[in-house]
Amino acid sequence: MAYDKFNILTSSAVPLPIENVDTDQIIPARFLKATERKGFGDNLFRDWRYHQDNTPKEQFVLNNPMYTGKILVGGKNFGSGSSREHAAWAVYDYGFRCVVSSFFADIFRNNCLNIGVLPVQVSPEFLEHIFRAIEADPKTKLEVNLPKQTITILATGASESFDINDYKKDNMTNGFDDIDYLLNIKEDIKTFAENRPF
Repeated sequence: MAYDKFNILTSSAVPLPIENVDTDQIIPARFLKATERKGFGDNLFRDWRYHQDNTPKEQFVLNNPMYTGKILVGGKNFGSGSSREHAAWAVYDYGFRCVVSSFFADIFRNNCLNIGVLPVQVSPEFLEHIFRAIEADPKTKLEVNLPKQTITILATGASESFDINDYKKDNMTNGFDDIDYLLNIKEDIKTFAENRPF
């Protein structure tokens, strides 16, 4: 399933300075029945966003109209816990295209990369700079430049590089998941198979 191409994202950000956010907090297990990547955004951080009577918890950041944007800034060890793909689906379906943290669980990171959410891992010091910038101005914008592999706080010019696997970078730039990538090189595979000695 193809997704939006990712090149340069300039957006305000939603701060969630909580460490060890696990996948059950991102999307509770009771919402994992669907098999399509649709509708999960409604239940992103469900138990943190809503009371048991389904009324919004005003203090939770996703319910605060001051904070908007396509970038979610989380605390250290974001996406720990189970390997459920639905956590990444919920992040994407809600509208986030990038998650920033000082450390990601590997499986969550890979699940994000497979569906078009860019996980940007920064140093703890730079993460703190981002949180302070958003606290000073909730509308402050970040620029995430995938070709250059940099993230910049535009108000201050402070910037840091991030790592990404070359294969995943190429896929994100083209909006490919793994199946799309194989389909894109279908003719090369066919030619290789036809010329392979037996």
